[in-house]
Amino acid sequence: MSNSMEVYSQAKEFVKEHATGLAFVFIAGTGLIATRRWMAGGVCRSKARLDGKTVLITGANTGIGKETAVDLAGRGARVILACRDMGRANRAADEIRKRSGNGNVVVKQLDLASLQSVRALVVDVKASEDRLDILINNAGIMMCPKWQTVDGFEMQFGVNHLGHFLLTNSLLDLLKKSSPSRVVNVSSLAHEKGEIHFDDINLDRDYDPMKSYRQSKLANVLFSRELSKSLEGTGVTVYSLHPGVIRTELGRHIWPTIALWKRLLFNPLMLLIKSPWEGAQTTIYCAVDETLQNTSGLYYSDCGPKQAAPQACDDVAAKKLWDISASMVGLA
Repeated sequence: MSNSMEVYSQAKEFVKEHATGLAFVFIAGTGLIATRRWMAGGVCRSKARLDGKTVLITGANTGIGKETAVDLAGRGARVILACRDMGRANRAADEIRKRSGNGNVVVKQLDLASLQSVRALVVDVKASEDRLDILINNAGIMMCPKWQTVDGFEMQFGVNHLGHFLLTNSLLDLLKKSSPSRVVNVSSLAHEKGEIHFDDINLDRDYDPMKSYRQSKLANVLFSRELSKSLEGTGVTVYSLHPGVIRTELGRHIWPTIALWKRLLFNPLMLLIKSPWEGAQTTIYCAVDETLQNTSGLYYSDCGPKQAAPQACDDVAAKKLWDISASMVGLA
């Protein structure tokens, strides 16, 4: 008993002597927990089943694409992983089958930096699939050097926008046949500072990785807006979204260019940003939530509607981008 009293007294004395420090630690810890929960964002609460439905997800071998595939496969969907690296895609497919308990997960090759690869996938899908209920344009590249696609387009605009533009338009007949169906385009908050450089769409005169990325993400939102208008009355609805700041491979091109001391400072902050599972929630929400069935063309973040930037609501720019994109990919 005396030992317990002595420990209690010592603890009480310690608290009195370090009250300010302990209060700081408590407040800081509480703040960090609150910040982490806020950064995690919303969670898709829909229990919708997808039995008998087919979903195609680009770039589904890693990050939020893979987490989206796990979720939708868990709801009973047939899930097609459209990926560039077949080795990684097959390993991801094995993991998705195990985690979801659904063996109906297939892999098909897609290199969005090649229009021929996009067209080959379309031929494959039309030959092998009777329906397509959900198309999720998830794959992307972020802030890479000044690279070109196989067809000579600036890489970020080519992969993030043009490849998905061609893929979506080429699968519209199958989506309409399967209606009600959905197209989900993964964009980014980066669109808010984006501009479509119509006079230099490939940024040949003034390339900057961030400028290019912002343009491509704005293109995603404008494409969704114009696509939704063209699909009115078909039963095909369209959604664009910001998934959040996430711990994925997307930033692999920019990370090595950051000074070491900055990386050391950023590392602790990485614990606060979204996991791939958290980052996938808004994509899943747009793909399955029943309340969105009659809504189309809007932009979402944290499992709810969000006002897109003014330049993303410009119908004239959206139509102009559509016409230029169609010409570039040979759909005009």
